Amino acid sequence: MRIDRVYTRGGDQGQTSLIGGERVSKASARLDGYGTVDELNATLGLVGEALAASAAGPHLLPIIRRVQNELFNLGAELATADPATRAKLPRIEQRHVDGLERDIDAVNDDLPVLKSFVLPGGGWASSYFHLARTVCRRGERVVVGLAATEEVGELALQYLNRLSDALFVWGRWCAFKDGQAEPLWDPKST
Repeated sequence: MRIDRVYTRGGDQGQTSLIGGERVSKASARLDGYGTVDELNATLGLVGEALAASAAGPHLLPIIRRVQNELFNLGAELATADPATRAKLPRIEQRHVDGLERDIDAVNDDLPVLKSFVLPGGGWASSYFHLARTVCRRGERVVVGLAATEEVGELALQYLNRLSDALFVWGRWCAFKDGQAEPLWDPKST
């Protein structure tokens, strides 16, 4: 792939082209879906930077880079309305969902049992994972809305749901590995 020029002026009137050439409004649900997945990917860039200073970094950073590539595949799926065109593109497959489950299981057994809801915090890496989790959940909600009116890849929702679980567990694991206390919800503190 070669990108010679970043600006095309094609979107100056509030429309853009999907993969396959179809022109749509930048306010469409499909753009909201892949735009939110792109935002999640950018947030995982912050996670990656925070992992550089985390004891969890050597284990999690390669996983995060893999997930970022998978999110590009998901973005391509969501940016393609035509099923025939979408079938020719990289996409989320069952092996990606299974990989997230294996990655969750690999660290979850190390964690203390939860006795309350976790508040975002527990160090920089953990905090960025919690931020990424919230962006992922929003992406999932947006894709649910899109799927109600248009076709999306069959595993898109399952992948986002599993990824949000993984981001939660990885955030907890970062706090644990970095020796940071996990802030817990105290309903009586208000």
